[in-house]
Amino acid sequence: MLPIDVAAHGSRWRHRHPGEKALLGIGLTVTAVCLPPWPGGPLVAAATLAVLLGPAGVAGRQLWRAFRIPLGFCFTGALPLLVSVGGPAGFLAFAPEGPRQAAELLLRTSAASLGVLLFAFTTPVSDVLPRLVRAGVPAPVVDVALVMYRIGFLLLDSLAQVRRAQAARLGQSGRAAAWRSLAGLAATSFVRAFDRAARLQDGLAGRGYDGALRVLVPEAKLSWRFLAGSAALLAGVSAVTLVLKELYL
Repeated sequence: MLPIDVAAHGSRWRHRHPGEKALLGIGLTVTAVCLPPWPGGPLVAAATLAVLLGPAGVAGRQLWRAFRIPLGFCFTGALPLLVSVGGPAGFLAFAPEGPRQAAELLLRTSAASLGVLLFAFTTPVSDVLPRLVRAGVPAPVVDVALVMYRIGFLLLDSLAQVRRAQAARLGQSGRAAAWRSLAGLAATSFVRAFDRAARLQDGLAGRGYDGALRVLVPEAKLSWRFLAGSAALLAGVSAVTLVLKELYL
């Protein structure tokens, strides 16, 4: 399993209803997107970090390892705003408003990413997907998502096994050997993917698959206290942001 999935299954909020965590995590993401980037972005990020490292019990090292990837995309998306293409200044020139726009985009996207990570670190995918049927999502769509989620981990495990076998046979001893190993890894993974899919289809057919995967969903009741606290946090962050925005204007 991926580290973020391991953290989600061992989270303090593991047995809470996914709707509660969706209100808090996705709510913070929407708040970061809708509020002014300054001071909304830093306030939303601070509130999300406080929840992640405090009540949610996420380790700081785990959070950083997961956050650095979306943070890299945030930086990559903000860099093009620093330049302008075409116009009187030339084909490629420095954008006068570029630094401000890039900083605002970086604040907004990084804070929104933390909100998504709050939901991901506290809610396993296996708890969310079966409940989507009750929310009105077609059952075949949920079944495909469940199967792909399972196959993804199987393929990652196969990749790790092939890589270990290649390393044990000096498959990484040089540049040429590394390229040959990479080609062999891709070919083996492609063949194993089809083999896994065929075996999965045969297994489902042998168990009387009728178009719906029925799984047990852990019972969880909504906590109105948690929902009220989440709503109060979102409202408080929004109110403080708007008040500070007015003061700075």
